[in-house]
Amino acid sequence: MANSNGATAIRILSDNRQAGHNYFLFDKYEAGIVLGGTEVKAAKTGKIQLKDAYADISGGEAWLVNAHISEYSHGNRENHVPVRKRKLLLHKREIEKLHEQTREKGLSLIPTKIYLKNGKIKCEFAVAKGKKFHDKRESERAREAENEAKAALGRRGRE
Repeated sequence: MANSNGATAIRILSDNRQAGHNYFLFDKYEAGIVLGGTEVKAAKTGKIQLKDAYADISGGEAWLVNAHISEYSHGNRENHVPVRKRKLLLHKREIEKLHEQTREKGLSLIPTKIYLKNGKIKCEFAVAKGKKFHDKRESERAREAENEAKAALGRRGRE
């Protein structure tokens, strides 16, 4: 699924827009996800909810917790459970590094996107620190100031 310019095609299946609002996002990682048959079909139709999801390191493995993948519409009695722990596929060194960061520095692992890349479902997650209420206000003010500046530049260009 490479484009004519050689770049790989990525189709976003789910986006966690609230992650940037509720957390300061630092390093981003890409991981594969272990999914069952009907989970893959439901995910490819975009029936994924990442709102309350987070990643956890336990037992030397990385897990995606609280991600909701709706049941597949044409699934039978073998359909999957919508909310369960799903294993994330990372290198051992990455898992150890993430475990150190979350244990010592009090950071969290928050999924930001789930997407299809070269026919495989991947999860992008970020090392994050929770924002306090005043941090959210400050971010909102900065965003508004940036939008006003862009609008002023746009007006100036039309005059």
